[in-house]
Amino acid sequence: MGRRAKFLTLTLSTGEMLVMHLGMTGRFTVGGSQLGEFHHETGTDARHDHVVFHLSNGATVTYNDPRRFGFMELWPTETFQTYPRLMRMGPEPLSNGFSAAYLDEALQGRKTPIKAALLDQSIIAGLGNIYVCEALWRSGISPKRMASSVPGQRAARLAPAINGVIAEAIDAGGSSISDFASTSGELGYFQHSFAVYDREGQACRKCGGPIKRLVQSGRSSFYCSTCQR
Repeated sequence: MGRRAKFLTLTLSTGEMLVMHLGMTGRFTVGGSQLGEFHHETGTDARHDHVVFHLSNGATVTYNDPRRFGFMELWPTETFQTYPRLMRMGPEPLSNGFSAAYLDEALQGRKTPIKAALLDQSIIAGLGNIYVCEALWRSGISPKRMASSVPGQRAARLAPAINGVIAEAIDAGGSSISDFASTSGELGYFQHSFAVYDREGQACRKCGGPIKRLVQSGRSSFYCSTCQR
């Protein structure tokens, strides 16, 4: 099994790759062949079970997705390098291909807000709304700032901020706001470290001013108008 950004890949004996994306609310749950074999009860609603894998050891893996934004797709293994959804993806934040120099070049001439640019998977693969908001706050950059004005000192601050947020979130087991859980069933706790995300009206951890919220391209952006310019 492999991963590229937010996509999971599974090599099948049929000569195909199964490509999976969990969307907003998708999750896999494992059921044991014997009662009590797996200690965690996920509490998922069986009405939203869409796919069940039956394993040779008697276990089952069930894909559950209430909002149905996720998907599964088969692609021939021998031509997987041409799989369209992955071909134009940028480097991942913690990969060797991502750096301040890369970000500086990638944002040159971009006529969109920096928030939208960072969510563009062709620029950086795998970044989501939560971690973009947090990284922009750490680097002191407003989500409304044009991406083309970020190269230079701002990009030099932003790249390590992105790396730091992602690394800390991984160490914390992710962010469990509504339904996220790890493969062991444990909840993440990075949400307790949020500086701006989902904190509208609360005090900024740097200046004490109120955290503001605005909607950009249908997504909520949380920021401090004093600390982020």
